[in-house]
Amino acid sequence: MKSGPAVMDRRRFLSIAAALPALGGEMPLCRRITPKTKFHWFGYYDKLQFDPSSRYALGMQVAFEHRSPTPEDKIRIGMVDLKDNDRWTELGESGAWCWQQGCMLQWLPRSRDEVIYNDREKGELVSRILNVRSGKRRTLPGPVYCVSPDARFALVCDFPRLNHQRPGYGYAFPDPYKEIPAPKESGIWRMDLRTGKREMIISLAQAAAFPYKIGDWGPGSIHRFNHLLYSPSGHRFIFLHRRNGGSNPEAGRTRMFTAKPDGSDLYVLDPYGDTSHFIWRRDTHVMAWARHPSHGAKFYIYQDKTENVDVIAPDVMPVNGHNTYLPGWRWILNDTYPDKERLQHPYLYDTETKRRHPLGRFLSPKEYTGEWRCDTHPRSSPDGKLVCIDSPHEGGRQMYLFDIREIVG
Repeated sequence: MKSGPAVMDRRRFLSIAAALPALGGEMPLCRRITPKTKFHWFGYYDKLQFDPSSRYALGMQVAFEHRSPTPEDKIRIGMVDLKDNDRWTELGESGAWCWQQGCMLQWLPRSRDEVIYNDREKGELVSRILNVRSGKRRTLPGPVYCVSPDARFALVCDFPRLNHQRPGYGYAFPDPYKEIPAPKESGIWRMDLRTGKREMIISLAQAAAFPYKIGDWGPGSIHRFNHLLYSPSGHRFIFLHRRNGGSNPEAGRTRMFTAKPDGSDLYVLDPYGDTSHFIWRRDTHVMAWARHPSHGAKFYIYQDKTENVDVIAPDVMPVNGHNTYLPGWRWILNDTYPDKERLQHPYLYDTETKRRHPLGRFLSPKEYTGEWRCDTHPRSSPDGKLVCIDSPHEGGRQMYLFDIREIVG
Protein backbone atom coordinates (compact mmCIF):
# COMPACT_ATOMS: atom_id res chain seq x y z
CA MET A 1 0.00 0.00 0.00
CA LYS A 2 1.06 3.58 -0.68
CA SER A 3 -0.11 6.74 1.01
CA GLY A 4 -1.19 9.68 -1.12
CA PRO A 5 -0.26 13.29 -0.42
CA ALA A 6 -3.63 14.53 0.78
CA VAL A 7 -5.95 14.37 3.74
CA MET A 8 -9.67 14.98 3.46
CA ASP A 9 -9.98 18.32 5.19
CA ARG A 10 -10.75 21.86 4.10
CA ARG A 11 -7.13 23.03 4.39
CA ARG A 12 -5.88 20.55 1.79
CA PHE A 13 -8.80 21.25 -0.54
CA LEU A 14 -8.09 24.97 -0.36
CA SER A 15 -4.37 24.58 -1.02
CA ILE A 16 -5.08 22.89 -4.34
CA ALA A 17 -8.00 25.17 -5.23
CA ALA A 18 -5.83 28.24 -4.70
CA ALA A 19 -3.44 26.96 -7.37
CA LEU A 20 -6.15 26.74 -10.03
CA PRO A 21 -6.24 29.56 -12.60
CA ALA A 22 -8.69 32.22 -11.47
CA LEU A 23 -12.04 32.16 -13.22
CA GLY A 24 -13.82 34.81 -11.23
CA GLY A 25 -16.06 33.85 -8.34
CA GLU A 26 -15.41 31.13 -5.82
CA MET A 27 -14.22 27.75 -7.12
CA PRO A 28 -15.25 24.49 -5.45
CA LEU A 29 -12.79 22.81 -3.14
CA CYS A 30 -10.39 20.55 -5.02
CA ARG A 31 -7.36 18.31 -4.40
CA ARG A 32 -5.13 15.76 -6.08
CA ILE A 33 -5.78 12.26 -4.71
CA THR A 34 -2.96 10.28 -6.38
CA PRO A 35 0.82 10.56 -5.79
CA LYS A 36 3.00 12.02 -8.54
CA THR A 37 5.54 9.19 -8.27
CA LYS A 38 3.71 7.53 -11.19
CA PHE A 39 0.84 8.39 -13.53
CA HIS A 40 -2.78 7.71 -12.58
CA TRP A 41 -6.16 7.97 -14.26
CA PHE A 42 -9.57 6.31 -14.34
CA GLY A 43 -10.75 6.77 -17.90
CA TYR A 44 -14.27 6.90 -19.21
CA TYR A 45 -17.00 9.04 -17.73
CA ASP A 46 -19.91 6.56 -17.75
CA LYS A 47 -18.35 3.89 -15.50
CA LEU A 48 -18.78 3.45 -11.73
CA GLN A 49 -15.55 4.85 -10.26
CA PHE A 50 -16.92 5.26 -6.71
CA ASP A 51 -18.22 2.50 -4.45
CA PRO A 52 -21.82 2.86 -3.13
CA SER A 53 -20.59 4.61 0.04
CA SER A 54 -18.70 7.26 -2.01
CA ARG A 55 -15.59 6.52 0.10
CA TYR A 56 -13.45 4.55 -2.36
CA ALA A 57 -12.44 5.70 -5.85
CA LEU A 58 -10.93 3.30 -8.35
CA GLY A 59 -7.93 4.19 -10.49
CA MET A 60 -5.18 2.83 -12.71
CA GLN A 61 -1.43 3.39 -12.51
CA VAL A 62 1.23 3.32 -15.21
CA ALA A 63 4.92 4.21 -15.38
CA PHE A 64 5.00 5.76 -18.89
CA GLU A 65 2.98 8.00 -21.19
CA HIS A 66 2.90 9.20 -24.82
CA ARG A 67 3.05 5.90 -26.70
CA SER A 68 0.73 3.06 -27.62
CA PRO A 69 0.50 0.14 -25.19
CA THR A 70 2.08 -3.14 -26.30
CA PRO A 71 0.97 -6.65 -25.30
CA GLU A 72 3.79 -6.65 -22.73
CA ASP A 73 2.72 -3.41 -21.02
CA LYS A 74 0.76 -3.87 -17.81
CA ILE A 75 -1.04 -1.34 -15.65
CA ARG A 76 -1.62 -1.53 -11.91
CA ILE A 77 -5.17 -1.14 -10.64
CA GLY A 78 -6.09 0.18 -7.22
CA MET A 79 -8.47 2.20 -5.12
CA VAL A 80 -8.10 5.42 -3.15
CA ASP A 81 -9.54 5.68 0.36
CA LEU A 82 -10.89 9.23 0.40
CA LYS A 83 -11.38 9.15 4.19
CA ASP A 84 -7.93 7.82 5.07
CA ASN A 85 -5.32 10.25 3.78
CA ASP A 86 -6.12 9.23 0.18
CA ARG A 87 -4.44 5.90 0.80
CA TRP A 88 -3.80 3.93 -2.40
CA THR A 89 -4.49 0.20 -2.10
CA GLU A 90 -3.14 -1.90 -4.95
CA LEU A 91 -5.63 -4.47 -6.22
CA GLY A 92 -3.85 -6.16 -9.13
CA GLU A 93 -2.73 -5.60 -12.70
CA SER A 94 -4.04 -5.82 -16.25
CA GLY A 95 -2.48 -6.52 -19.63
CA ALA A 96 -5.55 -5.44 -21.63
CA TRP A 97 -5.98 -1.67 -21.61
CA CYS A 98 -6.01 1.57 -23.62
CA TRP A 99 -5.46 5.24 -22.85
CA GLN A 100 -9.05 6.42 -23.17
CA GLN A 101 -10.87 3.69 -21.25
CA GLY A 102 -8.19 1.79 -19.39
CA CYS A 103 -9.11 -1.84 -18.68
CA MET A 104 -12.81 -1.01 -18.08
CA LEU A 105 -12.21 -1.09 -14.33
CA GLN A 106 -15.50 -0.39 -12.52
CA TRP A 107 -17.49 -1.36 -9.44
CA LEU A 108 -20.10 -3.99 -9.98
CA PRO A 109 -23.45 -2.20 -9.60
CA ARG A 110 -24.84 -2.32 -6.04
CA SER A 111 -21.72 -4.02 -4.71
CA ARG A 112 -19.56 -2.61 -1.92
CA ASP A 113 -16.91 -5.29 -2.36
CA GLU A 114 -16.55 -6.38 -6.00
CA VAL A 115 -15.00 -4.73 -9.03
CA ILE A 116 -14.65 -5.98 -12.59
CA TYR A 117 -11.93 -5.32 -15.17
CA ASN A 118 -10.44 -6.74 -18.36
CA ASP A 119 -7.17 -8.64 -18.58
CA ARG A 120 -5.05 -10.81 -20.85
CA GLU A 121 -4.50 -14.51 -20.18
CA LYS A 122 -2.59 -16.91 -22.45
CA GLY A 123 -3.08 -14.60 -25.40
CA GLU A 124 -6.84 -14.27 -24.90
CA LEU A 125 -9.08 -11.51 -23.58
CA VAL A 126 -10.75 -12.27 -20.24
CA SER A 127 -12.37 -10.32 -17.42
CA ARG A 128 -11.83 -10.61 -13.67
CA ILE A 129 -14.27 -10.09 -10.83
CA LEU A 130 -12.31 -9.21 -7.71
CA ASN A 131 -13.46 -8.87 -4.10
CA VAL A 132 -11.44 -5.91 -2.83
CA ARG A 133 -11.85 -6.99 0.82
CA SER A 134 -11.02 -10.69 0.65
CA GLY A 135 -8.86 -10.70 -2.49
CA LYS A 136 -10.92 -13.55 -3.93
CA ARG A 137 -10.93 -13.42 -7.73
CA ARG A 138 -12.66 -15.31 -10.50
CA THR A 139 -12.06 -15.19 -14.24
CA LEU A 140 -14.68 -15.00 -17.00
CA PRO A 141 -14.02 -16.19 -20.57
CA GLY A 142 -14.42 -12.81 -22.27
CA PRO A 143 -13.96 -9.06 -21.74
CA VAL A 144 -16.63 -6.56 -20.71
CA TYR A 145 -17.57 -3.03 -21.71
CA CYS A 146 -20.66 -2.19 -19.64
CA VAL A 147 -22.50 -4.04 -16.87
CA SER A 148 -26.26 -4.29 -16.38
CA PRO A 149 -27.71 -2.43 -13.37
CA ASP A 150 -28.46 -5.74 -11.63
CA ALA A 151 -24.86 -6.93 -12.24
CA ARG A 152 -26.16 -10.06 -13.96
CA PHE A 153 -24.94 -9.44 -17.53
CA ALA A 154 -22.24 -7.52 -19.38
CA LEU A 155 -22.06 -6.28 -22.95
CA VAL A 156 -18.90 -5.91 -25.02
CA CYS A 157 -17.86 -4.92 -28.52
CA ASP A 158 -14.76 -6.02 -30.47
CA PHE A 159 -11.69 -4.52 -28.76
CA PRO A 160 -9.13 -5.78 -31.34
CA ARG A 161 -11.18 -4.18 -34.12
CA LEU A 162 -11.41 -0.94 -32.15
CA ASN A 163 -7.65 -0.92 -31.68
CA HIS A 164 -7.17 -1.28 -35.41
CA GLN A 165 -9.81 1.27 -36.39
CA ARG A 166 -9.30 3.89 -33.68
CA PRO A 167 -6.25 3.44 -31.42
CA GLY A 168 -6.89 4.55 -27.86
CA TYR A 169 -10.16 2.63 -27.50
CA GLY A 170 -9.18 -0.98 -28.17
CA TYR A 171 -6.53 -3.42 -27.01
CA ALA A 172 -3.27 -4.59 -28.59
CA PHE A 173 -4.61 -7.81 -30.12
CA PRO A 174 -4.71 -8.75 -33.82
CA ASP A 175 -8.02 -8.24 -35.64
CA PRO A 176 -8.58 -11.25 -37.92
CA TYR A 177 -11.36 -9.40 -39.76
CA LYS A 178 -9.68 -6.04 -40.25
CA GLU A 179 -9.95 -6.18 -44.05
CA ILE A 180 -13.65 -7.11 -44.01
CA PRO A 181 -15.97 -4.06 -44.01
CA ALA A 182 -18.75 -5.58 -41.88
CA PRO A 183 -17.98 -9.14 -40.75
CA LYS A 184 -20.73 -11.34 -39.37
CA GLU A 185 -18.19 -12.73 -36.86
CA SER A 186 -17.65 -9.34 -35.17
CA GLY A 187 -20.23 -7.40 -33.17
CA ILE A 188 -21.74 -7.08 -29.71
CA TRP A 189 -21.67 -9.97 -27.25
CA ARG A 190 -23.60 -10.48 -24.04
CA MET A 191 -22.06 -12.48 -21.19
CA ASP A 192 -23.73 -13.94 -18.12
CA LEU A 193 -21.54 -12.86 -15.20
CA ARG A 194 -22.60 -15.87 -13.14
CA THR A 195 -21.95 -18.64 -15.66
CA GLY A 196 -19.62 -16.99 -18.19
CA LYS A 197 -21.89 -18.00 -21.07
CA ARG A 198 -21.39 -15.68 -24.06
CA GLU A 199 -23.47 -15.05 -27.16
CA MET A 200 -23.32 -12.57 -30.02
CA ILE A 201 -26.51 -10.53 -30.04
CA ILE A 202 -25.81 -8.02 -32.88
CA SER A 203 -23.27 -8.45 -35.68
CA LEU A 204 -21.63 -5.73 -37.74
CA ALA A 205 -23.13 -7.34 -40.84
CA GLN A 206 -26.60 -6.99 -39.29
CA ALA A 207 -26.09 -3.31 -38.45
CA ALA A 208 -24.61 -2.56 -41.88
CA ALA A 209 -27.71 -4.04 -43.52
CA PHE A 210 -30.04 -1.94 -41.38
CA PRO A 211 -31.65 0.75 -43.61
CA TYR A 212 -30.12 4.23 -43.64
CA LYS A 213 -32.64 7.02 -43.19
CA ILE A 214 -30.56 9.68 -44.92
CA GLY A 215 -29.28 7.53 -47.76
CA ASP A 216 -26.31 5.27 -48.38
CA TRP A 217 -23.05 6.48 -46.86
CA GLY A 218 -20.99 4.83 -49.54
CA PRO A 219 -19.57 1.32 -50.17
CA GLY A 220 -16.29 -0.04 -48.84
CA SER A 221 -16.35 1.65 -45.44
CA ILE A 222 -15.06 -0.28 -42.44
CA HIS A 223 -17.69 -0.72 -39.71
CA ARG A 224 -17.26 -0.93 -35.93
CA PHE A 225 -19.25 -0.65 -32.70
CA ASN A 226 -18.31 1.41 -29.66
CA HIS A 227 -19.77 3.04 -26.52
CA LEU A 228 -22.30 0.58 -25.11
CA LEU A 229 -24.45 1.56 -22.12
CA TYR A 230 -27.44 0.00 -20.36
CA SER A 231 -30.40 2.19 -19.45
CA PRO A 232 -30.92 2.84 -15.70
CA SER A 233 -33.34 -0.08 -15.40
CA GLY A 234 -31.46 -2.31 -17.83
CA HIS A 235 -34.51 -2.73 -20.08
CA ARG A 236 -32.64 -1.33 -23.11
CA PHE A 237 -29.11 -0.40 -24.08
CA ILE A 238 -27.51 2.08 -26.43
CA PHE A 239 -24.52 1.78 -28.77
CA LEU A 240 -22.80 3.63 -31.60
CA HIS A 241 -22.41 2.13 -35.07
CA ARG A 242 -19.50 3.81 -36.83
CA ARG A 243 -18.02 3.73 -40.31
CA ASN A 244 -14.75 5.37 -41.34
CA GLY A 245 -14.95 8.58 -43.34
CA GLY A 246 -17.05 11.71 -43.04
CA SER A 247 -16.20 15.07 -41.48
CA ASN A 248 -14.62 13.46 -38.39
CA PRO A 249 -11.66 11.33 -39.57
CA GLU A 250 -11.14 9.74 -36.16
CA ALA A 251 -14.70 8.88 -35.19
CA GLY A 252 -16.10 8.52 -38.69
CA ARG A 253 -19.80 8.56 -39.55
CA THR A 254 -22.00 7.48 -36.67
CA ARG A 255 -25.50 6.16 -36.04
CA MET A 256 -26.87 5.86 -32.50
CA PHE A 257 -28.92 2.70 -31.89
CA THR A 258 -30.97 1.46 -28.96
CA ALA A 259 -32.02 -2.17 -28.46
CA LYS A 260 -33.39 -4.64 -25.96
CA PRO A 261 -30.78 -6.50 -23.86
CA ASP A 262 -30.97 -9.55 -26.16
CA GLY A 263 -30.20 -7.41 -29.24
CA SER A 264 -33.76 -7.38 -30.57
CA ASP A 265 -36.01 -4.38 -31.26
CA LEU A 266 -33.23 -2.31 -32.85
CA TYR A 267 -34.03 1.37 -33.28
CA VAL A 268 -31.91 4.12 -34.88
CA LEU A 269 -32.27 6.99 -32.42
CA ASP A 270 -29.96 9.38 -34.30
CA PRO A 271 -29.55 8.70 -38.02
CA TYR A 272 -27.74 11.91 -39.03
CA GLY A 273 -24.14 10.74 -38.87
CA ASP A 274 -22.49 12.68 -36.04
CA THR A 275 -23.49 11.28 -32.64
CA SER A 276 -20.78 11.71 -30.01
CA HIS A 277 -21.01 11.52 -26.20
CA PHE A 278 -24.30 10.49 -24.63
CA ILE A 279 -25.96 9.45 -21.38
CA TRP A 280 -29.36 8.03 -20.51
CA ARG A 281 -31.83 10.43 -18.90
CA ARG A 282 -33.97 7.94 -17.03
CA ASP A 283 -35.22 5.02 -19.14
CA THR A 284 -37.04 6.88 -21.88
CA HIS A 285 -34.68 9.64 -22.99
CA VAL A 286 -31.04 10.09 -24.01
CA MET A 287 -28.94 13.25 -23.89
CA ALA A 288 -26.31 13.33 -26.63
CA TRP A 289 -24.02 15.67 -28.49
CA ALA A 290 -25.03 15.32 -32.13
CA ARG A 291 -25.74 17.15 -35.36
CA HIS A 292 -29.46 17.55 -35.99
CA PRO A 293 -31.19 19.48 -38.80
CA SER A 294 -33.00 21.68 -36.27
CA HIS A 295 -29.99 23.38 -34.61
CA GLY A 296 -26.82 21.83 -36.02
CA ALA A 297 -24.15 20.52 -33.62
CA LYS A 298 -25.56 20.80 -30.07
CA PHE A 299 -26.63 18.74 -27.08
CA TYR A 300 -30.07 17.20 -27.61
CA ILE A 301 -32.61 15.19 -25.62
CA TYR A 302 -33.89 12.23 -27.65
CA GLN A 303 -37.00 10.29 -26.71
CA ASP A 304 -36.29 6.62 -27.31
CA LYS A 305 -38.12 4.89 -30.16
CA THR A 306 -39.57 8.19 -31.42
CA GLU A 307 -38.42 11.09 -33.58
CA ASN A 308 -38.98 13.57 -30.71
CA VAL A 309 -35.80 15.63 -30.26
CA ASP A 310 -35.25 18.80 -28.20
CA VAL A 311 -32.13 20.95 -28.05
CA ILE A 312 -30.75 21.55 -24.54
CA ALA A 313 -28.76 24.59 -23.31
CA PRO A 314 -27.49 25.59 -26.77
CA ASP A 315 -25.90 28.80 -25.49
CA VAL A 316 -24.66 27.51 -22.11
CA MET A 317 -23.29 24.11 -23.24
CA PRO A 318 -22.21 25.12 -26.75
CA VAL A 319 -19.38 22.61 -27.30
CA ASN A 320 -18.97 18.84 -27.12
CA GLY A 321 -18.09 17.24 -23.79
CA HIS A 322 -18.39 14.15 -21.61
CA ASN A 323 -21.88 14.48 -20.11
CA THR A 324 -23.58 12.70 -17.21
CA TYR A 325 -26.36 13.47 -14.73
CA LEU A 326 -25.88 13.78 -11.01
CA PRO A 327 -28.32 11.75 -8.87
CA GLY A 328 -31.77 13.31 -9.10
CA TRP A 329 -31.44 14.38 -12.77
CA ARG A 330 -31.33 18.13 -12.02
CA TRP A 331 -27.59 18.68 -12.53
CA ILE A 332 -25.55 17.88 -15.64
CA LEU A 333 -21.84 17.23 -15.16
CA ASN A 334 -19.83 18.02 -18.27
CA ASP A 335 -16.47 19.23 -19.59
CA THR A 336 -14.81 20.52 -22.75
CA TYR A 337 -11.93 19.48 -24.95
CA PRO A 338 -8.85 21.74 -24.82
CA ASP A 339 -9.59 25.24 -26.12
CA LYS A 340 -7.16 27.39 -28.12
CA GLU A 341 -5.09 27.88 -24.95
CA ARG A 342 -5.26 24.11 -24.35
CA LEU A 343 -7.40 24.57 -21.24
CA GLN A 344 -10.08 22.02 -20.35
CA HIS A 345 -13.18 23.18 -18.49
CA PRO A 346 -15.15 20.76 -16.30
CA TYR A 347 -18.42 22.28 -15.07
CA LEU A 348 -21.92 21.70 -13.71
CA TYR A 349 -25.08 22.86 -15.44
CA ASP A 350 -28.27 23.46 -13.43
CA THR A 351 -31.27 22.49 -15.55
CA GLU A 352 -33.62 24.47 -13.27
CA THR A 353 -31.81 27.82 -13.15
CA LYS A 354 -30.15 27.36 -16.58
CA ARG A 355 -26.82 28.40 -15.03
CA ARG A 356 -23.36 26.95 -15.63
CA HIS A 357 -21.03 26.54 -12.63
CA PRO A 358 -17.32 26.14 -13.53
CA LEU A 359 -15.21 23.70 -11.54
CA GLY A 360 -11.90 25.12 -12.78
CA ARG A 361 -9.75 25.10 -15.88
CA PHE A 362 -6.90 22.67 -16.43
CA LEU A 363 -4.00 22.86 -18.84
CA SER A 364 -3.55 19.96 -21.22
CA PRO A 365 0.08 20.19 -22.46
CA LYS A 366 0.57 19.81 -26.20
CA GLU A 367 2.04 16.33 -25.75
CA TYR A 368 -1.41 15.07 -24.73
CA THR A 369 -3.03 14.68 -28.14
CA GLY A 370 -4.51 11.91 -30.25
CA GLU A 371 -4.46 8.40 -28.83
CA TRP A 372 -2.86 9.32 -25.48
CA ARG A 373 -4.67 12.57 -24.81
CA CYS A 374 -6.02 12.98 -21.28
CA ASP A 375 -9.63 14.19 -21.28
CA THR A 376 -10.97 15.18 -17.87
CA HIS A 377 -13.90 12.70 -18.15
CA PRO A 378 -15.69 14.00 -15.01
CA ARG A 379 -17.35 11.33 -12.81
CA SER A 380 -19.64 11.93 -9.82
CA SER A 381 -20.00 9.96 -6.59
CA PRO A 382 -23.25 8.10 -5.79
CA ASP A 383 -24.13 10.64 -3.09
CA GLY A 384 -23.75 13.51 -5.56
CA LYS A 385 -21.25 15.38 -3.36
CA LEU A 386 -17.96 14.64 -5.12
CA VAL A 387 -16.57 14.83 -8.66
CA CYS A 388 -13.36 13.23 -9.87
CA ILE A 389 -11.45 14.12 -13.04
CA ASP A 390 -8.25 13.06 -14.80
CA SER A 391 -5.85 15.86 -15.71
CA PRO A 392 -2.16 16.22 -16.77
CA HIS A 393 -1.80 19.88 -15.76
CA GLU A 394 0.85 19.15 -13.10
CA GLY A 395 3.16 17.38 -15.53
CA GLY A 396 1.51 13.96 -15.84
CA ARG A 397 -1.98 12.50 -15.66
CA GLN A 398 -3.37 12.29 -12.12
CA MET A 399 -6.80 12.17 -10.49
CA TYR A 400 -8.34 15.24 -8.82
CA LEU A 401 -11.33 15.42 -6.50
CA PHE A 402 -13.87 18.25 -6.14
CA ASP A 403 -16.22 18.84 -3.24
CA ILE A 404 -19.34 20.23 -4.98
CA ARG A 405 -21.70 20.43 -2.00
CA GLU A 406 -21.68 24.23 -1.92
CA ILE A 407 -22.82 24.30 -5.56
CA VAL A 408 -25.48 21.61 -5.56
CA GLY A 409 -26.65 22.06 -1.97
